[in-house]
Amino acid sequence: MAEFSWDIRSPLHRALVSGAYGARGDAGVLLTEIRNFDLVQVMARRGKAADMAKAAKSRFGVAAPETPNAIAAADATLIWSGPDQFFILSQGSRHGTGALAPAFAASTSLSDQSHARVLISISGAKARAMLAKLSSIDLHPDTFAVGAAAAASMDHTSVTLWRGNDRDGLAVFNLLVFATFAESLWHTMLDSAAEYGVAIGHSEELA
Repeated sequence: MAEFSWDIRSPLHRALVSGAYGARGDAGVLLTEIRNFDLVQVMARRGKAADMAKAAKSRFGVAAPETPNAIAAADATLIWSGPDQFFILSQGSRHGTGALAPAFAASTSLSDQSHARVLISISGAKARAMLAKLSSIDLHPDTFAVGAAAAASMDHTSVTLWRGNDRDGLAVFNLLVFATFAESLWHTMLDSAAEYGVAIGHSEELA
């Protein structure tokens, strides 16, 4: 009889092997999968963008991003994902669809994306160089500052990319990708980063 498991597994559970990869020495790229997060997509209904913005301000104390940006609130991050839409990234089930419905139901459609996307943190001295191989986005710090975001394509895969707060003086980039494409993109990133040396891991701490 076949055995089945109901344990929730990361889409990267087969591909992600913690440790060092590629060139030896100090790792130039750190690839970290972030697990156990809550992600809700908020999309304004026709003619309701202003009401959506008011709901976001009331709920989080910050305005919803109207341009490609990621805006930090006290316990969540609001990430632009397209015209009149954004993601709410958080932890601890404080901002799931049920909790958000009273504030947003009249003006938006809410979609739980927590298990439909994979979140990867990319950092290290060679993070920009690795990402430059995969995307045409200009990631120069003068252009892509802390809080900048983009809906982009990497290796023919749609992603949402934004820059988080620097860590140890180095830029941190966060990437959301559809779960079904995550393993393929993961291998592509490993290949692109191998020449710099890679430190691979996973975490439950949002960057």
